[in-house]
Amino acid sequence: MAKRAGRGDRGQAAVEFIGMLPVLILIGLAVIQTGIAMYAMEQAGTAARAAARTAGRSGMENGCRRAGEAAISGWVAKRTEIRCRIGVDEATVSAEVSIPSIIGFDLGSTTKTVTMPRDMARP
Repeated sequence: MAKRAGRGDRGQAAVEFIGMLPVLILIGLAVIQTGIAMYAMEQAGTAARAAARTAGRSGMENGCRRAGEAAISGWVAKRTEIRCRIGVDEATVSAEVSIPSIIGFDLGSTTKTVTMPRDMARP
């Protein structure tokens, strides 16, 4: 009797897929985590720029932190620390965002610093 071709390979593709599934999931999580980290970096820059613009205006120095937090997403604002240093000629703002993790490891934080000249003419 002739043996059917390929009969002994039944389920092989499924077994290979199941074997590769953890690797594919790990790659997918790494891609998503990289995107979240890059988003946190972008949000830190946005917060620092908005806060520095506000701190640079005469009479608006006290609104520095609020302006930085208002410029970014709410879930990122909760993880953000904004430090305003206002001098005579310039305002320097640092925004530090703790990077959220979906994989359970502490990924640290990202900090962006922006310096803007002070506009003393505007009240």
